[in-house]
Amino acid sequence: MRSAAALACALFVGCSGATSAGHSRSGEIVSRVTAIHGGAGPFVVAGYRMGERALADLSLTRGSFDVEVEHTSPAMVQFSCIADGFAAATGASMGRLNLRRIDATDGSTRTLVRDRRSGRTVVLRLASGFLARFLNVPMPGLDAAGQAVLGLRDDEIFEVVSERPGETR
Repeated sequence: MRSAAALACALFVGCSGATSAGHSRSGEIVSRVTAIHGGAGPFVVAGYRMGERALADLSLTRGSFDVEVEHTSPAMVQFSCIADGFAAATGASMGRLNLRRIDATDGSTRTLVRDRRSGRTVVLRLASGFLARFLNVPMPGLDAAGQAVLGLRDDEIFEVVSERPGETR
C-alpha cells in the first residue's frame, strides 16, 4: 500500500518510487507543502524554495528551534501562501512560536529568517519576474504552475536582500 507521501507524489508530479533523484526531490517538496498547505501552487512552492535557501545561508537544519521566520505580506491568498512554504521548508510554525505573519502596510512582501542563537538574518523577497509570471494563476492551473516553479533557478523565483532596504547581496 502506498504511503500518503508516495500518493501525493504520484498525483502531483506523476512519479513512482523508482524515479530519478530530481523526481524524488520534487515529490518530497510537493509532499511537504501539501501536508501543510493542502496543495502545491506556485507561491507555496516558492516559499519552500526560499526557506531552503535561508536555512542553507544560515547553516541551520529543518526543525531547528534556532530558526525564526517573520513573513510580511498583504493579507491576501498567494502572498500568505509563501508563509506555508517557509513552514514546510524550515519546520517553523505558529505553535512553536517561531513563525509569524505580519500585515504589510505598504503592500510589500518579504520574509526575514533569523538564527536566534547567532542573531544572523537573511531577508528574501519574490523576484519581479516571478510575480509577472505567476500572480493570479487560475485555480485549475495551480498544480502545473507549482511544478514549473520546482524547475526554476533560485534567481527566477526570489532574491536575497540585506536588512537595509534596496541592497542585495
